Amino acid sequence: MAVEQILPPRRRQKRWAAFASAPGSFRIGLALLAVHLVLAAAGPWIAPFPQQQMMAGRPVAGPDLLHWFGTDQLGRDVFSRTLHGGWIVISLAVSGTLLGVALGSMIGLACGYVRGWVDELVMRIVEAVLSIPFLILALLAVSMAGPEYAGSPVLVALVVALIYTPRIARMARAAALEIVTRDYITAARLRGEPAFSVVRREMLPNATGVLLVEFAVRAGYAPVIIGTLGFLGFGLRPPSPEWGLMIAENRNLLTIQPWAVFGPGLMLSSLVIGLNFFTEGLARVLGRSPVRAN
Repeated sequence: MAVEQILPPRRRQKRWAAFASAPGSFRIGLALLAVHLVLAAAGPWIAPFPQQQMMAGRPVAGPDLLHWFGTDQLGRDVFSRTLHGGWIVISLAVSGTLLGVALGSMIGLACGYVRGWVDELVMRIVEAVLSIPFLILALLAVSMAGPEYAGSPVLVALVVALIYTPRIARMARAAALEIVTRDYITAARLRGEPAFSVVRREMLPNATGVLLVEFAVRAGYAPVIIGTLGFLGFGLRPPSPEWGLMIAENRNLLTIQPWAVFGPGLMLSSLVIGLNFFTEGLARVLGRSPVRAN
């Protein structure tokens, strides 16, 4: 049963009215997010220099008309590398979050529908994983993957999914426990529909509001996780222009050429701020209270 089928027309009109009357922070977040998406898509074409070109200018030079963020210790243009890094950060954040939401949703909705000892066992495992600080969990996962996979974009996306799967599972289960008592779930059971069909056709569409807000919240913090891994040396490997890695590479230049750190730091912080503003507005439109990532 599709969500649009269970929402009366008046309620759908209220949703559209809520979008139209969204707070200013939502519009600011949407604008920042749009700018980042445009820059991520067009960055490799509008960047004045290739991302790995050495001696594009004098090493450790400040900003000028040709090098907006100056150059790093190898003479690479920091602005060009920052533009190239946008697509990397956004694609890893979105793909990792999508995978985490998909896995967590299946686990949480299935547990909320089946309940019983299966639900208890899975939720105890989820709680055990949640008790591990996310950074330690990420470092353990990267270490267990082995040196042959170190620095792989696939590994970074999988680490983000690993961090988010138990958190999404807990939220999806909470939504499932509220949905499973509704009449259309009882009717589906009486029709003899298998559990997988009930979860996929009845519960999942009606939990999309919660899951959409959760996806937005988690995607807003995924760039921070990716940047942290890159800064600590557990993310992508040089010469990748991932923003956290760029900050780590240029942190020794703070007193000489701070723009080498300020440029990628500004892009990372503005992306996170935009996603958070967008999430707050989306939660209000959908009538949900976003739970901060932890």
